[in-house]
Amino acid sequence: MRIRLCLLILLSVLCTASITAQKSNKKITITGTVLNSAKEPIVNAIIMIDDQKTNSITDSKGNYKVKVKPDALKIGVFTFGNGTFEEAINGRTEINFNFGTTGTQQTTDKIIAPGEQGVNVGYGNVKNKNLTTDVNKIDGTNKKYASYSSISDMIQREVSGVRMNGLSVIIQDSKDLFGSVYALIVVDGVYMDELPNIPPTSVKSIEVLKGTSAAMYGSRGYGGVIIIKTKMQND
Repeated sequence: MRIRLCLLILLSVLCTASITAQKSNKKITITGTVLNSAKEPIVNAIIMIDDQKTNSITDSKGNYKVKVKPDALKIGVFTFGNGTFEEAINGRTEINFNFGTTGTQQTTDKIIAPGEQGVNVGYGNVKNKNLTTDVNKIDGTNKKYASYSSISDMIQREVSGVRMNGLSVIIQDSKDLFGSVYALIVVDGVYMDELPNIPPTSVKSIEVLKGTSAAMYGSRGYGGVIIIKTKMQND
């Protein structure tokens, strides 16, 4: 009898622990509204969680709803024409974005002190220490890159989350309703859809912009952006 009672108590404790664990892992629903500087709703803005795109977009009134894991840290909004905006979640279930306020919109530093390396994020340079978005930079002047056979080889080996489809680049498996979305390639300011056939020794730098860091390129930056500077044009 005592053994049966002990087993029932143990089973009860295990069930309670299991239910508690399931509740703690349950996704949280966050809602809110996205407005532009004129306080008008922004339609089809993409909601991002921890720099990753979600399937949630804003409706005709600028409203959105998205489910996130309990350990999610930040929520961002990617818009076409208004840039991006990020907020810390901090346990909140209602987060509104207003591009008419400053807050945590991406900002740039016009002046970078000597010796402080900057990253070009499409709308100016940002100091590395202030950079919060996902950007990878390859210094083409480093002699170790001379051994690579091509730019695509260099990018794939040095940057995580990148894969090739011929000479087109897919970053973080970006997709839309029609399939994979290729990254925008920018070579010395010229927009391209594929990587150019130039030797790695001619490259001064490569910057790979993922997630919200590519938002200022508008809809063309949806799949990320790869900025290539050659030594010929930038010496």
